[in-house]
Amino acid sequence: MPLTDLGLDELTRYRPELSVPEDFDDFWRRTLEEARRHGGAVKAEGVASAHLLSNVEVDDVRFPGWNGEPVAAWLLRPRGAEGPLPVVVTYIGYSGGRGLPTEHLLWASAGFAQLVVDSRGMGHDTPDRTVGDGTQWSEGFMTRGIDHPGHYYYRRLITDCVRAVDAVSQLPALDEGRIVLTGGSQGGGLALAVAGLVGARAAALMTDVPFLCHYRRAVNITGEAPYSEIAKYLRWHSRHRVERTFATLDYFDGVHFATRATAPALFSVGLMDPICPPSTVYAAFNHYAGEDRTMTVWPFADHGGGYGSNPAVQLAWLHERGTAPRL
Repeated sequence: MPLTDLGLDELTRYRPELSVPEDFDDFWRRTLEEARRHGGAVKAEGVASAHLLSNVEVDDVRFPGWNGEPVAAWLLRPRGAEGPLPVVVTYIGYSGGRGLPTEHLLWASAGFAQLVVDSRGMGHDTPDRTVGDGTQWSEGFMTRGIDHPGHYYYRRLITDCVRAVDAVSQLPALDEGRIVLTGGSQGGGLALAVAGLVGARAAALMTDVPFLCHYRRAVNITGEAPYSEIAKYLRWHSRHRVERTFATLDYFDGVHFATRATAPALFSVGLMDPICPPSTVYAAFNHYAGEDRTMTVWPFADHGGGYGSNPAVQLAWLHERGTAPRL
């Protein structure tokens, strides 16, 4: 697979002009205030034995998200560990959900707690109740409600993701001072958005090959899904909806959240990534407001980034910053 974008020298200097809406901060302040007004308790039920896990505690969690609607998550912790534990809040890639707890054993085995957040409408356990029965085929989320920022799907999903951080204080044995936000692809874009919205409440951000960044460039230079969903939509509505569409997306662009995020950040990029072009990742990285920011470059990687090599990089980085459990 060839390089899909600019060369590395150009990428490190790539810093596009911003198109942040004037009411961007007010939009998100009002959105989150509205969600929090609904209140609601966080509920957790132990289910480790149902999954035949002897060394990991697992709770099936429900916390209030957008409109107070319950969002599913898994909370995993090493059995017998003394809290409070640093907690890795994990967001999921496009069209995926929280899956099974047996898919998420790495962080607990390294001594962390992990909160794995379901994606509304994409996962099986958190419906997007604004549409039909709340479930959908794997495509179409990119344009759902794209006519207006108030209606857009990612307004609801990002709100859920912020409310997951709010839920940490109501869950057992977690250290609110050591919240690590992480995810890959869509999950990386969501983690970046949350970092920009929760500020100092995030102790660290690890965003891998992040999606949802620099939409205007991404839609123009990649023909791969999910960005192609926007191109297909505009193919039929190009005469009168192009600017309206990108005006909506400006409220959800990871580059704009990056300018508001200050937590120590570890990014990763695959220089042969055909899905999230490297320049879109570097646009967010080069605009990131935090001084402690690191990019892991995988020169011959596609959208899988560092694959199995990446967790070792992340663990070492967290230990360097004192965010990990003591060995």
